Amino acid sequence: MASHRRPKQPSRTRVTVLTTAAAAAVALSSQAANAAPSEKPSKDEVKAKVDALYEESALATDRANGAEEKQEKLEKEIDTLQDQVARGQDDLNSMRDGLGLMASSQYRTGAVDPSVQLFLSSDPDDYLDKASAIDQLSAQQVEALKKVQDKQRVLAQQRQEAAGKLKELSDTRETLGKKKKEVQEKLAKARQLLNTLTAAEQAAIKTADTRASRDAGDRVELGNEAPASERGAAALAAAKTQMGKPYVSGGSGPNSYDCSGLTQWAYNQAGQSISRTTYTQQNDGTKIGMSALKPGDLVFFNSLAHVGLYAGNGVVLHAPKPGAVVRLESMSTIGSFQFGVRV
Repeated sequence: MASHRRPKQPSRTRVTVLTTAAAAAVALSSQAANAAPSEKPSKDEVKAKVDALYEESALATDRANGAEEKQEKLEKEIDTLQDQVARGQDDLNSMRDGLGLMASSQYRTGAVDPSVQLFLSSDPDDYLDKASAIDQLSAQQVEALKKVQDKQRVLAQQRQEAAGKLKELSDTRETLGKKKKEVQEKLAKARQLLNTLTAAEQAAIKTADTRASRDAGDRVELGNEAPASERGAAALAAAKTQMGKPYVSGGSGPNSYDCSGLTQWAYNQAGQSISRTTYTQQNDGTKIGMSALKPGDLVFFNSLAHVGLYAGNGVVLHAPKPGAVVRLESMSTIGSFQFGVRV
């Protein structure tokens, strides 16, 4: 006889879990249906964010330029020190050879005394202390040993200095690598933001960005304002020959420039050496206010993130930012003016 089993009923716990899950799913579906789609940033909002990223990348670029300049300086100093140490060691070896010959000569004649035996000691200071006590050295022997002693001290100092600079160079290279990476990350983020815009919106930003340059070029009249100096006038004239060349982070000419690379290059053409970065160029002359600016003066903006050359009539000649070229532009469109510097 077949047995008839009643279907197993779901447990009360299982029913509760299923009911709760179903309710949550309905609630989420309702929220998804009623939620407003995320709003896309406007063209102006994207441009503001991109401009901020360009300013941050300019600061990082400046720090990278400073680290690179320091690296080059340290490498030269280390080469000089290592060369001095090598030559000094050769001199020291020759001096020790001379002392050895002196001792050998006395040995052959049977005239070796305890003081001469100490000539070959690896510790001249210890030797001099003992020698002064026994007072058996000739004037020539004393002079020879003192030269060895002085040379050893100089070599020890040079080796210590070289070791310190090698450590500093290692730290500088690490800083340079980090700053270069930071620049690339900022620029990549800026490109990503721009790519969220349509082609028409990107074209509109570019058109507006170049209009300031064209308007400035139409208004500038350098002949009406006396230059800051002959070298200032020469630097400005040199920079004008570079108009149209692209901004490139770390560029120092002659094919591309960043802001401080252009100003340094321009003043070099005028026969005046200035430093490489905005935060050091601010110390390459006398600080002045906006009302005192004359053509050829350095002008600083945006918390020292940017520098250009004052061209007169409220216009600056500068390498603005990625995607732009060396150009004339109204000071009012560049950013927050900090001060000028007359080189």
